[in-house]
Amino acid sequence: MPSFLKDISKFYGTGELNQKGESLKEFLETYDPYKYKTPSCTTDAVVFSYEKDQRSQIEDLKLLLVKRSNHPSIGYWALPGGFVNMEENLEDAAKRELEEETGVPNLPMEQFAVYGNFDRDPRTRIITTAYMALVKREEVKVQAGDDAADAAWFQIGIRLLSKERKMHRIEEEYELHLFNAEVGVDTKAKILHTTTEGMIREEKFIVIDAGKIACDHGAIITQAILLLKNRL
Repeated sequence: MPSFLKDISKFYGTGELNQKGESLKEFLETYDPYKYKTPSCTTDAVVFSYEKDQRSQIEDLKLLLVKRSNHPSIGYWALPGGFVNMEENLEDAAKRELEEETGVPNLPMEQFAVYGNFDRDPRTRIITTAYMALVKREEVKVQAGDDAADAAWFQIGIRLLSKERKMHRIEEEYELHLFNAEVGVDTKAKILHTTTEGMIREEKFIVIDAGKIACDHGAIITQAILLLKNRL
C-alpha cells in the first residue's frame, strides 16, 4: 500500500537500498501495517477549575467529569476523552474530545502520563495518554455532548491512608473523594501509589477500589492531583 504520509522526504536516511534491494518508496508500497495487532489510542483530560484567585490548595479546586452513557462502566463518572483519529496529534485529540463531551474549547494542556495495562478496557487493547488543564470556572461553560450523558464539576479531596517502605520501594495508599450534591454523587476510591528509589524510578498508580469512577480513571486523577498539589 502507498505511504501513510504524503511527504516522505525526511525519512530517506542515507538514500541507500535495504537488504531486499528496495528503495523507501518500494518498501512502503509492500509494507503491511496489519502484520502486527495494534492497540487503539485514546486521550483523557483531567481538568481542574478554580473560582476567582482561590487556588492555593487542592480543596479550592473542582474536577470536570462526564457520566458515561454507554458501555463499559455505563452510568459511572469518567474523564472527558476518546479515540485519536489517524491524522490527529495527541494534544489535538485531547482538546477535541474535551470540547465534544463538555463544550469546553481549546484549553492549554500538559501531558503527564500514559496508562496502558492490557486489561484496562474490555473492548480492545487501549492505551491512553493523560493530559491536565487548569481553568478559571467562570470563564468556561460546561455542557454535556457526544457520548456523555452529563457533565459536572466535582469537589475533590485526597487523603493519605498509609505509607510503607519495602526494600527499595515506597507504597502509599490514598483515598480519593469526589462529591457533587446536584448530580447525587458522593464516591470514594482507593488508589495505590508505588515508587522505587534510585536514579531510575518506577512509578505506578493502581486502582484498588474504583468506587463509581470509570475504569482506571481514579488512578489517573490521583496522579494529576499529586502533581498539581506539589505546585500549589
